[in-house]
Amino acid sequence: MTIGVYARSTKDNHSGYIEQIENYLKSEDVDLIVYEPYYNFLRTNFGLKTELKTFSTSEELISKAYYLICLGGDGTMLEAVTVVRKSGIPVLGVNTGRLGFLSSVNKDDLHKALKLLMHEKFTLDKRELIEITGCSGCFEEVNYGLNEFTIHKKDSSSMINIDTYIDGIFLNTYFADGLIVSTPTGSTAYSLSCGGPIMMPDSDNFIITPIAPHNLTVRPIVIPNNREIRFSVTGRNDDFNVSLDSRSSQVPTGSEIRIRKANFRINLINLEGQNFFTTLRNKMMWGLDHRH
Repeated sequence: MTIGVYARSTKDNHSGYIEQIENYLKSEDVDLIVYEPYYNFLRTNFGLKTELKTFSTSEELISKAYYLICLGGDGTMLEAVTVVRKSGIPVLGVNTGRLGFLSSVNKDDLHKALKLLMHEKFTLDKRELIEITGCSGCFEEVNYGLNEFTIHKKDSSSMINIDTYIDGIFLNTYFADGLIVSTPTGSTAYSLSCGGPIMMPDSDNFIITPIAPHNLTVRPIVIPNNREIRFSVTGRNDDFNVSLDSRSSQVPTGSEIRIRKANFRINLINLEGQNFFTTLRNKMMWGLDHRH
């Protein structure tokens, strides 16, 4: 068996994590491959001496790895989606960053998490993705995201008009700074900060959340994710911004963009003892009394 490790090249992801993972997997007779830019970063900045096998492309990872361990925060987990792609490789998120809704394993529990992983003490949390079409050349073949798709005005320009249709039926023209279409997974991300609801990860829905709408009676709406959403954007600028999770691009005004549920899911590893409600309470600090 081979397990991959993906991480950004940051000081938070120091060499101690890789050394701990490598030592444990060696004791279990399991091979390790590490994302090459991160491995080179550790050798240069932390003096890592251990010789490890590496991968630099999705194809290399998919052809070798049985699991992928992701070190970082939720942003790194979203990047990992573009690495595992449609392979179905289960991803375990270890939080060395900040919030960590997706990377729910605490960095101090890494050894325990590795032990649970190797003894298959986990379930697979199959997360829906959102897919975009009509944005020619925007995101190439990785035209899907785990959290959200966002339309946003360019820079500090005036608001944009976003004509929105559900299965070809007109819903509304949003006059706003932008619009978010979120998956249930993304309901605790950008959509939440714009007033959207929190949804269970296995809810079969999309959330359409306006960003700073001109009309304050325009509120977020939840629709089934078996519907197609179509947008046509107009405004004073020649183009506008779109994003899929952490990736962004510019699109000419007047483009017709279509959103639908992707035809595959991402497998997140949910270790024994973990559940969404516990993560939600911990990350949102629900039930804590700060008056003391």
